[in-house]
Amino acid sequence: MRHGDKINNLGRKTAHRHALLMNLACALIENKRIFTTLAKAKALRTYVEPIITKSKDDSTHSRRMVFSYLKNKEAVSSLFKDVAGKVADRKGGYTRIIKTGNRQGDAAEMAMIELVDFNEIYSNKKGTETASAKKTTRRSRAKGPAKKATDKKTTEDKSSSTEEEKSAE
Repeated sequence: MRHGDKINNLGRKTAHRHALLMNLACALIENKRIFTTLAKAKALRTYVEPIITKSKDDSTHSRRMVFSYLKNKEAVSSLFKDVAGKVADRKGGYTRIIKTGNRQGDAAEMAMIELVDFNEIYSNKKGTETASAKKTTRRSRAKGPAKKATDKKTTEDKSSSTEEEKSAE
């Protein structure tokens, strides 16, 4: 029975699974987008997102911790130089999984996993900047005499506009 077993073993022993996830994580960090099976992509997401979170803090300790997971100097340096700068303000959700259909030979579900901030199509920086610039804070309406004064103005405006229409006729 596998009660409460949340990890997908991917049909591999532990050492083989760790090596697979390490290689997939290095490929994802270096290429920013990879195609793999859906099960491997979901397993990779849980493996690589804590590593990216550790890369936000550029200290010797965090570099050593990340290197213990990746064991690839080029991937670690790329992670701390390129990726960490782009995801510095993001709180999580660094990867995106998009299903791409079934594989020809064995009909396995395939997916593309990518780093979110490196896709120019989905992350339109111009659109987000204008939306955040338009957003303003609003105050609640004042209660009491100020509200009544605005009501009087609107009723006066309505009555003056109807009087102007009558005089124009």
